[in-house]
Amino acid sequence: MINILGTITAEQFLSEYWQKKPLLIRQAIPNFECPISPDELAGLACEPEVESRIIIENHEGQPWHPLNGPFNEEQFSQLPETNWSLLIQGLDAIVPEISDLLNHFRFIPNWRIDDIMASYAPKGGSVGPHYDYYDVFLLQAQGKRRWLTGQHCDEHSKTLNNTPLRILEDFETENDWVLEPGDMLYLPPQVAHHGISMGDCITLSIGLRSPTHDQILTSFTDYICNIAVKELHLDDPNLTIQDNPGEMNTYVMDQLKEVVQRYLTNDMLSGWFGQYSTEPKSDHIVQLPEDPIEETELMNYLANANSIRWNEGSRFSYYLAEDKPDQIKFFYDGFEQLLGLDSIPLVKLICSGNQIPLKPLFALLSAGSTTNLLLDLINGGHLYAEEA
Repeated sequence: MINILGTITAEQFLSEYWQKKPLLIRQAIPNFECPISPDELAGLACEPEVESRIIIENHEGQPWHPLNGPFNEEQFSQLPETNWSLLIQGLDAIVPEISDLLNHFRFIPNWRIDDIMASYAPKGGSVGPHYDYYDVFLLQAQGKRRWLTGQHCDEHSKTLNNTPLRILEDFETENDWVLEPGDMLYLPPQVAHHGISMGDCITLSIGLRSPTHDQILTSFTDYICNIAVKELHLDDPNLTIQDNPGEMNTYVMDQLKEVVQRYLTNDMLSGWFGQYSTEPKSDHIVQLPEDPIEETELMNYLANANSIRWNEGSRFSYYLAEDKPDQIKFFYDGFEQLLGLDSIPLVKLICSGNQIPLKPLFALLSAGSTTNLLLDLINGGHLYAEEA
């Protein structure tokens, strides 16, 4: 496999660029050909289950005006010739060839990967000078796009008031690059950037998510509330007389701290985070197969395959506790399984990439839980066989 980072190693990238500064990589994927056409993107934008947007730089006097899909052919026919963009979210969950691009980024943990968004634009098309709070790799897939990168931004950076988008009032250009097919630009969070199409072009954005503290606390407390024993209370059998009944003393604070800390274990955190980070982005991603297979059919099913693939849009991760080397927590599409020692090699193989090679897979299969695990994932719609 090619090195998506060009001449530098993954270790260099993480130490010198990751969440620090932009990196331009010429011909990250040499001779790259876009797996999807503009017409196909427009067709997807008409589908109700696909998240799509059109951003027009000047729409009836409104700057950087977003329109939300699904769209129809008449709406596309009414668009201006220039200065607009079509965005299709979650393209990796729809197009296998797009999903395969994520294998180039396995030096980043699976839980960090959000999705791949496609941006089609005619000449002058853009989403405006803005900044985001996530890491992104911008792979030029078709045509040319000019990228300007600028200053570091935060919540105090001035943005336009008459658009719901985070469009900057002031942009301080630090870099000015033109990307051609196969070129890629990495941008860390909060770096101002502005991409302008130089003609019909498609850019693929590999987005890397990072939950906010608010999302972490809200989701974790929801998780804890669902498993906490409702009959447990804040008891105080050693209550003593206070000088003032209005005081909440340090003894109560210590009790409260003990209640919270009893849930702040690696076991609780890993259980929550594994389910949270593998949750599918939408309900339609995981679909049950029409013809589930029996255990007796599994080996024949595999023999007729080129490889076993993740369902497009599925997510897989695992957690190994240092104090429990004979167990593994396996997470997939919001589910959790606690498995034994014999399943660890299979779980690691499944989580290593979206195409699972058959040779090492056959070597791991044996009667019992390992076979049953693979069978459950196939019949559950999380894995499927890619025909030879």
